[in-house]
Amino acid sequence: MKTFIACLATETNSFSPLPTSYASFDEGMIHHGTATSSKPLYWTGAMSLWRKEAEARGWDVAESLAAFAQPSGPTLRKVYEQFRDEILADLKAAMPVDIVLLQLHGAMIADGYPDCEGDLIAHIRALAPDAKIGALLDPHCHLTEVMLTKADALICFKEYPHIDILDRGAELFALIADAAEGKTNPVMRDYDCRIVMAMPTPEGPMRDFVDAMSARETEPGILSLSLAHGFPWGDHERTGARALAITDGDPALAEKIAREIGEKLWAEKEAIFQKVLTIDEALDLAAGHNQGPIVLADMSDNAGGGAPGDATFVLRAMLDRGLTSVVSGLYWDPQLVRLCQDAGEGATLPVRLGGKVGPMSGDPLDLTVTIKRIVPGLAQTFGTLPVELGTSVWLSIDTGTNDPSENIDIVVNDIRTQTFHPDAFTQIGIDVQGKRHVVVKSSNHFRAGFAPIASVIIPIASPGAITPDFTAIPYKIRSLNYWPRVENPFA
Repeated sequence: MKTFIACLATETNSFSPLPTSYASFDEGMIHHGTATSSKPLYWTGAMSLWRKEAEARGWDVAESLAAFAQPSGPTLRKVYEQFRDEILADLKAAMPVDIVLLQLHGAMIADGYPDCEGDLIAHIRALAPDAKIGALLDPHCHLTEVMLTKADALICFKEYPHIDILDRGAELFALIADAAEGKTNPVMRDYDCRIVMAMPTPEGPMRDFVDAMSARETEPGILSLSLAHGFPWGDHERTGARALAITDGDPALAEKIAREIGEKLWAEKEAIFQKVLTIDEALDLAAGHNQGPIVLADMSDNAGGGAPGDATFVLRAMLDRGLTSVVSGLYWDPQLVRLCQDAGEGATLPVRLGGKVGPMSGDPLDLTVTIKRIVPGLAQTFGTLPVELGTSVWLSIDTGTNDPSENIDIVVNDIRTQTFHPDAFTQIGIDVQGKRHVVVKSSNHFRAGFAPIASVIIPIASPGAITPDFTAIPYKIRSLNYWPRVENPFA
């Protein structure tokens, strides 16, 4: 057996002001066939696992490109074609292969390519018609017909936050290996739930939903079950939730199970739907809590969904209210990072924070800060894998209380990313648990790291590039016939 592995991943926000260029991937990750010889990261962990599993069976492994860019707007056409063609050239050189395993996102859009993953898989299928092709997907994917018909198996992470990447990677390897050895015949069917919303899984009805779906995988004939949540801010005809069932050679069973999972989601949608507060509502609610840390999620400025990561709306409101004991981040502001590097640790100076990318970032904040620490080469934790931060800078605003815990601390960095874990703050010296207010720029992934230390979590529907008002996303391609925009899209 010979196994071919590759990764091409980014999540496209059709409404983001930031184009996804070659430099975006260069800042994120580009390995030309060398990813598994480096320390596993969030987007390469599955590839390392696949190599290990294949080599343990004595199979040859051919490794191609591994490229990831932080979510932004559509990828430049020439950039996507360059990466796709590199993977295809490597596949031609490796032929014949029995297995192709791909780490993809599932919501990548490029100029002229509304379905990059489908286009890539279709080209691979044309080159390797007899190979078993499997792809590991983020659940915030557009599960397209081309992907479903050209691949043998698609598996989405079940958890949101996505802390189960390696578990799902192992599941995909076992499924495709069995198919390549003739033990099984995977067949896929999906069901359109006609729902666009966020579905965090750590607790509540969605936790029960995922557990129940996982339990069904032990039923006879079922190989894998997934729920594609869809990426709400990708303007694609397939945007939205889809249930996916893979069975052993039984398309009727796959269709039946996918429908049952989708109908269960529809029946439970109101219980799963999470209300999100305005900035003022959130800060009023926070004022009623006596114990910190109160974790406030600036959901609309989540770089992990394509937002710039430099919005100032929430921090401005907190400053206007005179709040103290605050830590806030991560702010993507490479220009300010450079200025602080020039000034050095210990300097007190006026700075202009954030608000640089466009109107959805708000106005810059003019602040007088002290540079407490500057640390290059940091990474934060997400699940069991690291996510790079670049250079991080701790800025502090003295609130005049002579108590450092009452200061307003801000973390600025030069690699755009959402806030996943408290160590994004603690490893540069900030005592997060000693703060009353902790503001994180993230929609949901932060929960895995911050829930254990939070007295309460308050999500905020601030202005920004990924506003969580699912009734008002300005789609031009996706039909507006979905819940909650329409009460009954099946009518």
